[in-house]
Amino acid sequence: MNSGDVEQGKGGGPAGDAPRLQLFFSYSRTDQKQAMPLIRALEQQGFAVWWDGLLEGGDNFLPTTEAALQNADAVVVLWSKTSIDSHWVRDEATVGRERRRLVPLSMDGSQPPLGFRQFQLIDMARWNGKANAPELRRISSAIAAVSGAPATGSSPPAAGNRPAPAGSAGPLAGSSNRRNLLIGAAFLVGGGSFAAWRWLRPETAPDVANSIAVLPFRNLSGRRDQDYFAEGIAEELRTTLSLNRQLLVSGSASAGGFRNPEPDTRQVARTLGVSNLLMGSVRPSENRVRITARLVDGNTGLERWSQSFDRAMADVLAVQAEIATTVADALISTLAKDESWSAERPGSTRNAAAFDSYVKGQALYQIGGGSSSDAQALAAFDKAIANDPDYAAAYAARARTLAAIANQEADVARAATRRRDALASARKAIALAPDMPEGHAALGFLLMSQLDIGSAKPAYQRSFELGLGNASILSAFAEFSSNIGDFANANAAIKRAARLDPLSASVFRNAGMIAFAAKDSSAARVALETALSLNPRQGIVHYVLGDMALMAGDVTQARRCYEAEPSRLSQLRGLAITDARLSGPAAGEAQMAKLVAEYGDGGLYQQAQVLAQWGRIDMALTTLERALALRDSGLVLALNDPLLDPLRSQARFQAVLARIGFNSPS
Repeated sequence: MNSGDVEQGKGGGPAGDAPRLQLFFSYSRTDQKQAMPLIRALEQQGFAVWWDGLLEGGDNFLPTTEAALQNADAVVVLWSKTSIDSHWVRDEATVGRERRRLVPLSMDGSQPPLGFRQFQLIDMARWNGKANAPELRRISSAIAAVSGAPATGSSPPAAGNRPAPAGSAGPLAGSSNRRNLLIGAAFLVGGGSFAAWRWLRPETAPDVANSIAVLPFRNLSGRRDQDYFAEGIAEELRTTLSLNRQLLVSGSASAGGFRNPEPDTRQVARTLGVSNLLMGSVRPSENRVRITARLVDGNTGLERWSQSFDRAMADVLAVQAEIATTVADALISTLAKDESWSAERPGSTRNAAAFDSYVKGQALYQIGGGSSSDAQALAAFDKAIANDPDYAAAYAARARTLAAIANQEADVARAATRRRDALASARKAIALAPDMPEGHAALGFLLMSQLDIGSAKPAYQRSFELGLGNASILSAFAEFSSNIGDFANANAAIKRAARLDPLSASVFRNAGMIAFAAKDSSAARVALETALSLNPRQGIVHYVLGDMALMAGDVTQARRCYEAEPSRLSQLRGLAITDARLSGPAAGEAQMAKLVAEYGDGGLYQQAQVLAQWGRIDMALTTLERALALRDSGLVLALNDPLLDPLRSQARFQAVLARIGFNSPS
């Protein structure tokens, strides 16, 4: 089960201005049928419930889920014969226990696993399913005890009560000022994070009238397995609008975190720094779909436009184009039109089955659950292409997914085969839709991974020109620019990405990496710490912080950072360096042996980093040369990597840089 893949539950909530307590509900996916009545009953009690609402196959936390878990007033865990064996449920319960927010329930009389039995367990085995049952009163009291809030009344809201309206304390509000915003609380933790925000967001950038955030569309089908479709429509609208240069469109990581059915629109707009919100709902049924969209003024909370569309499922893409055109016209009616913009994004499809498979693949890819969910995403993109062989966006997504799968391959030959397949898909995407930025970005990434820097540069440049309004495209371009030592372009692009997607952990991670590569440790630290405040499980961040500590001479702190790094390859590399210094050469060799045994030639670049830090210059250079012969993608970092500084004066190292296409910095 992946309760990391959660979204805010729906539900009324008490009338008036009382803030609603936020609950994180953890359970095994196998128990979903039994868990749903309990989730609904808690919502009837007035709680805002986060629960597992995404697709099958996910096994990793999404950024918004981590924020929900860390900011919840209570972590409600439903133990059962199944969930006691789920490592995800145990992880979530551990967070609840450590935060002293744990409320444990037993669905079938099962006892919690060891480590969780010191908490009083509420037995739900004989619950009658009613919101005013004694078991619900006990849960309410337990939540009050761990959150410090008064217990919720036992009666459900009276019929006809509506969710908290805009302007009152709705689901985005918490029980204290530190959670006035859903993710803003995670974002604005500490002065360091605020410093990163000020550093990345240009002081002179106003919240212009034509700025907009597309919030996740609500799925009204009654089927949670259709959530991906509603969110896919919102993402397509977001992408289409971002291509209009007269609009400033908030990125998906930030706008996608606000999933409440009735949010405080003015508060959301202030958080995202936009003047308008596009909200909506989707109700698919058999071969038809009803899409409702409304444009809301973020300053007043009033609707500027709303409309419902009842169409055949095959016409869903036409509806998207109509909505995009209406929104763009409403926002830029007084400005010069962008004549190059089309309300139907380049590379899209008119095939409903292809679109359905595509958005399902996108949802699976975004889960970030490793090889399992990536393989399912690839299968979905293949199905989309089978339904529409000219679907350029699906080819671009396929290329990106194949690259991700290749990067997880320990076998060098299999990884190379995956990358060749990915490269062909990226080129196909560009051939079908030359003006689609995603195709050029995918091609640039693949060429860079194959160390063809000269060919990657124009591909990235074209993606930047076409995707100036897309935070993900900008962030990728910034990372590439940093890798080749072009810090002026890197900083300009990453600052714009942060303006568009201010709650994106990956944007701040890239900002930190760029600053570290430019030897600006102060800026790097605040950006990386901000990334962790947004998503404590964000990959790469801990190992970069470890490298910073290592370069500063704090080997003990460096080791702590490396131990916390989710990437096993990066973790072993760091531990081999620090253990050799802290515990002697034999300890370092033991970690290096693990690195070689687990990754073989797939970790040659990391082996070279370790050898360089050990002072074994000739061995490090030989290993780097082997990595170059096998086109090890880690070498894209070589130009600015401080761990390779012991090699920089060597002619053999300069030859490696030259063969990659780098010009060594002066």
